[in-house]
Amino acid sequence: MGEKEIKIEASWKAVLEDEFSKSYFNELRNFIKSEIINGKVIYPPGPLIFNAFDKTPFPDVKVVVLGQDPYHGPDQAMGLSFSVNDGIKVPASLKRIYKELNRDINFAIPDHGNLSSWAKQGVFMLNAILTVEAGLPASHKKAGWHLFTDAVIKKISDEREGVVFMLWGNFAKGKKVLINTDKHFVLESAHPSPLAGNAFQGCGHFSKANEILETLGKTPIDWSLG
Repeated sequence: MGEKEIKIEASWKAVLEDEFSKSYFNELRNFIKSEIINGKVIYPPGPLIFNAFDKTPFPDVKVVVLGQDPYHGPDQAMGLSFSVNDGIKVPASLKRIYKELNRDINFAIPDHGNLSSWAKQGVFMLNAILTVEAGLPASHKKAGWHLFTDAVIKKISDEREGVVFMLWGNFAKGKKVLINTDKHFVLESAHPSPLAGNAFQGCGHFSKANEILETLGKTPIDWSLG
């Protein structure tokens, strides 16, 4: 994960070039390497760490969905916040997202949790922490990823216009300070986690996002997952 080793979509690589050369990122790279050398299992697999960036190039970002850190179970994490690989049981938070989609836009609830089709339409599903040790949630919380992903959010805020940010839960809402709300749109709600009860239900973020995009003359997101 050195600067020359970063395998990330070209537009993001250009936008984030300065971050890859900073000392914190070098320390982060060395931390991940040492964890792997020491036999730790890290999720998601290396090629998928920057999957959100690879699936949604910088100029294509319409909506940002901010998560906290990757799923820590086998084969779950695939580099998109809230999304899981095909064949993996749909996690509880994603079930509640589906429930709200159904209420909001009559969404047909699928039997999988792969949200890649959203990413390909411009939904940038960013986890604030991009890696985790197997079985240990938030284990890489202090590794330095937050410095990188805060810079990512700031880049979107500074260099793009009319992006819809969905901030779910207090952690995500704390990132609002990085966003210029004079030129972007921020939708806030409780987290879809069962720990928040049913507070996420009724937020209507999916229809609201599409209304905003249509007002801006942009193609709305087809939220259906087939």
